[in-house]
Amino acid sequence: MRGFWGLMSAYWLSESWREAWGLTLAILVLTALSAKASVWFAVTSGELVNRIAYFHHPTMPTTPTALLTTAATLAAIAIMRDAGFTAVRHFFSTTLHRKWREWLDQCFNKALLDSNHAHFHLQQSGTDAAGSAFPAPDNIDQRVQESIKGMTGGAIGLAMGIAGVVLSLVFVGSKLIETSSEVRGLEFLGSYGSACLAFAAIAIYVPLNTFIAAKLGGVLQRLSVRMQWAEGTYRTELNTLLHRSLHVAVLHGERAQKAVNHRRYLDIDQTWASLNRVTAGYMGFELVHNFIGSRIVAYAPGLLPYVDNKVSLQHYVTGAELATALINECSWFIHVMPDIATLRANARRITELAEAIETVQRPQEFYARTGPYEFRYAKQDPVLGLAVHEIELLHAGVDLPFLTADKLHFLPGEWTLVVGESGSGKTSLLKAINGLWPHGRGAIVTPRHVRSLYAAQDVKLQAVPLKDLVCLPDSVGEHSDTCVEEALHKAGLGEFIEELSKDGRNGQSWDQLLSGGEKQKLVLARILLLRPGLLFLDEATSALDIQAGASFYQAIKDHCRDATVIAIMHDVSSIQSGSGVDFFDSALTIENGMAKKITIAAWDQTGK
Repeated sequence: MRGFWGLMSAYWLSESWREAWGLTLAILVLTALSAKASVWFAVTSGELVNRIAYFHHPTMPTTPTALLTTAATLAAIAIMRDAGFTAVRHFFSTTLHRKWREWLDQCFNKALLDSNHAHFHLQQSGTDAAGSAFPAPDNIDQRVQESIKGMTGGAIGLAMGIAGVVLSLVFVGSKLIETSSEVRGLEFLGSYGSACLAFAAIAIYVPLNTFIAAKLGGVLQRLSVRMQWAEGTYRTELNTLLHRSLHVAVLHGERAQKAVNHRRYLDIDQTWASLNRVTAGYMGFELVHNFIGSRIVAYAPGLLPYVDNKVSLQHYVTGAELATALINECSWFIHVMPDIATLRANARRITELAEAIETVQRPQEFYARTGPYEFRYAKQDPVLGLAVHEIELLHAGVDLPFLTADKLHFLPGEWTLVVGESGSGKTSLLKAINGLWPHGRGAIVTPRHVRSLYAAQDVKLQAVPLKDLVCLPDSVGEHSDTCVEEALHKAGLGEFIEELSKDGRNGQSWDQLLSGGEKQKLVLARILLLRPGLLFLDEATSALDIQAGASFYQAIKDHCRDATVIAIMHDVSSIQSGSGVDFFDSALTIENGMAKKITIAAWDQTGK
């Protein structure tokens, strides 16, 4: 589904094919009826003009009743075509748009949120020292939302336009041939002379202007892509500001941030100005095209037969109206060329994202493109614990490892403290053990059928009810309210047990309401509820004071007695219980790019 045509056809070939084809068939039927109504409108228009012309005829005057009847018929046809066929078709087409977009959105979310953590890997692609050819897609949120919406809407409109052209050629074209007459100088064409002239005029006029529109559409496409990029860059900068707002405030960095924002918006403004100029020029071109087509090209072919008195005024006006309808339908590409340009721009962004997602479905192959990926993951008997052999961690484009470890073994129930300077690779090692580091080599053997849990320093809570947050990754149905309330109470969040079913307060989510320390206590509640056998703590108590940090580890010690715990800590003040007993059995020290495991007693003797 990652190519353009794959994206276009996947919905119609999916499990929702009945829905897709049913709506498509309804749209085609209504488009055919609309084209047929254009024929009726042209014929009745000619009849009305003829009755008006003969209103004061000396021998065969038009009666007021006949004139009003024809006018009423023309109005009824117009109402039926516009308010009936066209409006109802619009309802079905927008419904198809909504359904198709929903289906594609679900597909992309399913792919992004798969068990391989595609959403995570997708953002790890960057540039190596040589300039990697696999940069991360920018503004994924904009691509999934706005670009999918624009692409699906534009594609449906394009398909409807093509169907309208084809059906108009069938219905309107056949009626135009039926009302044709001889043309002086083209007697060899017989009664098809005026129809051939009309078709020839349309065949020359419409494609020529379509070619011009396509050229202008290409400019619009490039500007649309540039505009999407500029808008996305500016939005990303504003979102980033919200996350670093405190740092900007304490540094009084508003002036520097204003300069950045101004520079980002300048791209939008300049691109918008160019887009406005081209759009205005296109509008003028389209208006001129419409006027010449409906007032000159449509009426010119039948003028000579009318002057020669070979057709009546009614037939002349009918033929001109039919030609106008045909020009309008065949000029559909000109009318929607700006939308087609936007469609192409949106489709490009969606196909790029689809290709990137499909690429990261196999993380090993994906990371191997920008550096060595030779990690080997296996399972073993739980009594053997966790083993790491001959690990080397690298950055993209760098051949020398920044962290190595020959052999590390973590026994069931063992607590290991990971220490080292900032940037030494502590978090990278934990990520590699969990399959979340892109480049390196080595073997990681984890205990079979043992639940693991990774608690990061920076806790970001999803916008779901409190019980969901405690139960993750399990569903809420797997744990009773009583068990969740007990876990919250043990974690020091008893004040929230009455709000399990709420997703926040006063319009704010729990991520906004809870402090950093409370979020880390929420993680503790999750650990106490799920009781993992393998626990990775990456600065999991950084927002807690010494006493709260010690209580954090004591709770895990009391309720997860058999858990293997590997914890990164900078502040080691809370590594002992209130009675002075060490929580940790061993220390994993990282110095000069080497990871070495020693007993906690040996580490204590080094002066910590």
